Amino acid sequence: MTKHQFDTPQFYLTAPSPCPYLPGQSERKVFTHLVGPRAPALNDILTQGGFRRSQNIAYRPACEGCRACVSVRVAADLFKPGRSFERVMAKNADLVGSEITASPTSEQYSLFRRYLDARHSDGGMADMTVLDYAMMVEDSHVETAMIEYRFRGPDTAINGRGQGPLVAASLTDTLRDGLSMVYSFYDPDLAYRSLGTFVILDHIRRARKRGLPYVYLGYWVEGSAKMDYKTRFRPQERLGPRGWVRVR
Repeated sequence: MTKHQFDTPQFYLTAPSPCPYLPGQSERKVFTHLVGPRAPALNDILTQGGFRRSQNIAYRPACEGCRACVSVRVAADLFKPGRSFERVMAKNADLVGSEITASPTSEQYSLFRRYLDARHSDGGMADMTVLDYAMMVEDSHVETAMIEYRFRGPDTAINGRGQGPLVAASLTDTLRDGLSMVYSFYDPDLAYRSLGTFVILDHIRRARKRGLPYVYLGYWVEGSAKMDYKTRFRPQERLGPRGWVRVR
């Protein structure tokens, strides 16, 4: 095998399966492996082209006759929170996010399990075991981290870390042009805090602080209630046939 062949990613197509977003539709994905020293650069290129990462796999929808899944990224450098977002930030001012090594813990899995059972019990991840979760977090050849959110404590101003139980977390990749939120979850008993919204707002803040222009939110599907929240974060860009298009 030549070096050129070794460095060229190979793409594969999955068999059709039921679509998790649109009833009565089927989905197929094209995917490739993200392994080795070239994985970070390849992940950058593919994410900008509408792919998402899951463990050491980069994938994107390749459904026949359907283009409903649209990649969305928030223009973090231009984002200005409205009053509703400011209220969410104020409501969660007593929380602090700490970026740590992407390493699974029993506390993370416990929260992850509660979140799935309460919010996505019929989803494709509902049957994930603790070993599945560990693979989701650990199996990465790109720059990734876990951001854990806890309540502020008396030492937070000194060490920058919260204390007490874990209330939210996000597995997040760092790209050349932004942060990609691979998967986030939170305490379903704290719904009044709008933690899902807060975690995205915090990622926008983190991206701006690091001089990164975008926060990648994954796919948006028009007509899917599960995806509606992504349209609230504007200005944003959506990937179409002619590239990324700004939506205000």
